[in-house]
Order: sequence, then structure tokens, then C-alpha cells
Amino acid sequence: MKKSLLSVVPLIVWLIGAGCFVAASAQEKSSEPTHAAGWVVIPVEEYRVLRAKAYPVEHDPEPPPLDATLTRVDYDLRVTGDLATGRASLTVDVLKDGWVRVPVPAGLLVREARLDGKLVSLVTSEKKGAAHLSALLSHAGRSVLLLDIDVPVTSSAGEESLSLPSTESGVTRASVQLPRQGIDLRVGGGLLSEKSEAAGETRWLAYGRGNEGLNFTWRRKTEEHHVDLPLRLRGSLTQLTSLGEDSTSIYAEANFEIVQGAAREVRLQLPEKITINQVSGAMVADWEMKNGELVVTFLEPVEHNARFVINGETRLPRDGILDIPLMRLEKTERDEGGVAVEVLGAGEIKGQKAQGLEEADAGDLGDMVASRRSPALVAFRAKAGEAGATRTLSVNIARYDQQAVLMANVEEARYQILMSVDGKELVQARYAVRNNQRNFVKITLPAGATVWSASLAGRPVRPGQSPDGSLLLPLEKSRGGDDAPAFAVEILYLAKAPAWEEKGREKVTLPALDLPISRTGVLLYYPPLFRVTAEPGMFRTQEYQNPTSVALVPIAVDIANGSGIGSGSGGGIGAGVFHGAVDAPAREFDRLANFAKQQAADEKKDASTQALLDTFKAKSLGGKVTGILPVSVSFPAFGPSIYLVSELTSENQFPAAEFSFQREKKGGAR
Repeated sequence: MKKSLLSVVPLIVWLIGAGCFVAASAQEKSSEPTHAAGWVVIPVEEYRVLRAKAYPVEHDPEPPPLDATLTRVDYDLRVTGDLATGRASLTVDVLKDGWVRVPVPAGLLVREARLDGKLVSLVTSEKKGAAHLSALLSHAGRSVLLLDIDVPVTSSAGEESLSLPSTESGVTRASVQLPRQGIDLRVGGGLLSEKSEAAGETRWLAYGRGNEGLNFTWRRKTEEHHVDLPLRLRGSLTQLTSLGEDSTSIYAEANFEIVQGAAREVRLQLPEKITINQVSGAMVADWEMKNGELVVTFLEPVEHNARFVINGETRLPRDGILDIPLMRLEKTERDEGGVAVEVLGAGEIKGQKAQGLEEADAGDLGDMVASRRSPALVAFRAKAGEAGATRTLSVNIARYDQQAVLMANVEEARYQILMSVDGKELVQARYAVRNNQRNFVKITLPAGATVWSASLAGRPVRPGQSPDGSLLLPLEKSRGGDDAPAFAVEILYLAKAPAWEEKGREKVTLPALDLPISRTGVLLYYPPLFRVTAEPGMFRTQEYQNPTSVALVPIAVDIANGSGIGSGSGGGIGAGVFHGAVDAPAREFDRLANFAKQQAADEKKDASTQALLDTFKAKSLGGKVTGILPVSVSFPAFGPSIYLVSELTSENQFPAAEFSFQREKKGGAR
């Protein structure tokens, strides 16, 4: 504290002197306006901070993270017997002044080391429990350390190999000379950049990959005389012809077995008016159509087996007797395979006539034919015999007109209707829809109805409106070729009807859809002070049953036995208590949660399963609609009920249920 006060004293004295000088100047110049004098006092720490900012101290640069780096290693070796002798050039960058230890690549037999033409001594150091040679350098900058080295050459099973150790350098380059020619070489841990043979010697130039060791393995090249032998091959050709309404597709799979010599190309005879679109195979380099032949060229001469697939097309009549175009292999000792014909669309094969072919099962011609699911398909296998034997096939095709069928259907419709004495009707309509093509379902509500909410597969949606005033709700589509799964479409609306009196008759009109409905169930809730009896019509009374469609199962309704069941009074078929409509996504999430608990009984539930459940809950319960979401209204089930059923409701038809009502004399609920 005393030191701090002593440091402030000179500053205070200077400020007092300055104040006195200002005061004297103000007295001498009384005519000028006076300014109030004052003191400026700051703590010593703040003064030091301000001074440090005004006069910053220059810091020394940080030292480099490494003392030296091995930038490049170049090998120049010549193989002589069991050793490869030569030189290794190590390009070293020293980053600091003073003595620096530079490690020499491990595994090299060093005979001599030079730096700038002067001999350099190598020292031994311990690294990870092993002894390593190192060179000591005394000045910063780039230096080239030259090492005269020997590398052992190992021999095994007719092969010789040379291994260069891995280094920490960015670039490793190796030049190896071998006093022989006709050598097959493999390089490991790097890339062969150049190979040349001259004057009875073979020279290789390769570059290493990262910190991997560079390995050279070579053996004498063996001459293969069988390549020059006459070509002998056997073949198998399986052809599938698909007869469409407008065009005919041809698929063929060719397999070759080389018995002698090597095949650089193969040829196939093509029928007239056939076009080849693609030839694909692992060894196919190119293909060409010329003079009624298909010439397939390989990447290199094939000595054992070859396989490729041909895709082509042609135009044949739509129906009648058709001559099937057949491709044939050329210059083969044995020609095997088969032919299959299928009819696409509404048609069948009424008859066939074949020469050089015999009927076979589709599974005998391989996976290409066995995997086809066409109802009209015939298969033939080539008869055993000499190659080039005559083969013909003709089929009689009959075509039929295709009939229109349903692309969408409502497999089940469920309605819940809550009726009040003053004539208000709240209707919840749920439809289990299967769809393959339709984009929307058109729903026509009764006159004067007001929509409260709508949803698709548990997600809120905003219905559209057609020019005639009907509602358009979007539909999900199944993927091509898949069986359309059922999904739920729901709409909740309010309708107006005449108020109830002491007794009378009431007709409830339900929405009309532009899709047929297979079966319908209506659960009608009425005021407790009345007795309701269903009238004969398109609906009939029945004991309540849960929905049969999987899409509607999540809505659980529990019907409890009450007064009037089995009795003739009131004509009611059953008094019901609706225990609440459970949201479908929430029920689905509960099902997955229970499944996860069962799995946890056997093994501990991992984090990925929990994350999957959380994601499903967030997407299902939160919805996928962005922006302002429509309000989801729960159906308020109340009072006694009757259950009505109906089947086979045609499209654009308004289902209607009629019933009579009468006020209970005792005024009590059943």
C-alpha cells in the first residue's frame, strides 16, 4: 500500500502545479471567461493499464513446435544378389539453432553418412525400447544428409522382395534397378510411377504412400503359349422375349467357357429388325452391330469364362401368330441355353410351335426367367446337338380388352353422431382408405354443415373446396408395385336438424364420397330423456363391434351392457358408453414404448432405441404440418347409444339412417 501511495505522489504534485498555473493564468486574464479548475485522480492499476496500451511491449515469437522435420527421402538402389546397395538422400529442415537430433529411417544398414561433403557421425538413441540411429545437426536451415546404405533382399517360392522402412517424411521416392528383364512386379504401400527395360536391365520408379513402408516383389515372367493356340469355346444363351402392347423387349444372358486359347471377342447372330440397346458385363470393352452380327470385344483376352447381358427391342404384331426372333452364338462347339416368351398386359398364349427346342420349366432357365411373374409365360430349353442346328419358335397370342377397376376404395367407414334436443348434430366421420392412384377424395356434406376439423393419418390437414362446394381431402399413395396399405381420413362437422318434441321421427343424412364404401358402422348418441328406435332402411341395428380395419383400430370404444339390451322396450339395441377417442399417433407411440419395455427385460435399452422413440413421438404427436395448425377437436361422447351397420354403399350416395324418438314418461335415463 505504501508503494502505491508513493507512486501516486509525483502525479498528484504535477496535477497541483498544473492547477496553480491555470489559476494564475486565469487571474492575469480576468477579461476572458473563467473555467473551474479540478482534480483528476485515477488508481495506480488503471494508470498502468493505460500506459501499457500507449506503450505496448513487444513479445518474442513463439518457438516452433518441432526442432526439425524430415521433408523428403529419396532412394537410389541397385539389386545385386541378396543385397540392394545404393544411396538414401534425406532432406532435413532444422527449425531452431543449436544441436538437433534427426532420426535415420529404421532398418537401413548405413555404411557412411555425409553432410555438405563432410563425414557425419551417427549416434544411437533409445526410442520405445529399441535402438535407433540419429544424426546431429548444429545449425538451422535446410540440409541434405547422404547415406550409403544396404537393404537385404529376401527370396521365397520363386519370388524376391525388397522392403524399405516407413518414414515420417512427406515424400518418399525410390528408384530400383535390377540387372534382368522379363520381370513381373508388384508394389505395396505405394504407387509404381515408371517401369522401363533397356540394355538387359529393368528400372522401377515408385512413390510411397503416407507413413507406410514401400515394398517391391518381383518374379520372372512366365511365357504362356496357350494364348496363341486356336480358339475353342462353348456357350450358353438364355433369351427372354416380353411381348408388350406396342413394343417387344428382348433380354439375353450369354455365358462362354474358353476350352483352348484366349477370346478377344465373340460374335452373335442377330435376327432381322432387332435393335441392341446395351451390352453390359465386367469384361466388356465395346460392342458393335454390323452385317446382322453383334460383335462384343473384351478388355483383355479372356482365357477361362466370360458373361454379359444384352438388352434389345423390336416391333411385333399385337396379337396373332408371331415368329419369335432368336439370337444365336457363333463359332462355338456347343450351343446351350433356352428361350422364354411372356405376354405383358391382358393377353394369353393360345398355342406354340417350336423346332430344335423342347418345353421346360421357367426355373430351369435361371434367375432371369424364374423371377418373372407374368401369368402368361412359356419356356423352352435347347435340344442337345451340334451347334448351329436350326431353331425356330412361333406363338399364337390372343389379346383382351382391359376393364376398368378400382384404384381407391374405402374398406370401412365409422361414424359417431351426438344429437341434442335442440337439433344440433355433431358428426365424426372416419374412413379407412386404400389408394393407388387418387390424389383427393371428394366429400359432400349435408346441406348447412360446418366443418370443425379434418385429419389424414392422424395429421391435421386443411381441406380444399371443389367448384360444386364439396370438400377435397388429400390422400396418401402407395409405392409402385406395393399393396396399398389402409390409412385413416377423418372429418368432424356440425349439422342442424329440427328440434325434438315429445315424440317424432328423425332422419340423419351422412356425407357422400366419390369412392365406394365396403362396410359402414354408425354409433348414435341421443339425449338421455328420450327413447330411440331405429326404423327399417339401409341401416340395421346390431350389437357394437370394434372396427375391423387396422387403420381405425387405435380408436377404442368400450360398449357396456345397460338397460334395454335384449329387451323390447325402446327398441334400443344397446346403451353404450364411449370412453374417449384416443389419438392414433399417441396410441402408436404407446405401442412402441411397450415394445421397448419388453426388449429391456432381456437386455438393456440402448440410446439408439430411445432416440428412435423420441423422434417418432416428436414427429407423430407434433405433426408434420408447418405453420398454423388446424385445431384437433375431440368427440364429446355422452348419453345412451345405438349401433347401426350397413354394407356396400356406392359412390356419390348419401347414406341415411331413420329412427323414431319418444320422451320417457318417468324422465329418467336408461
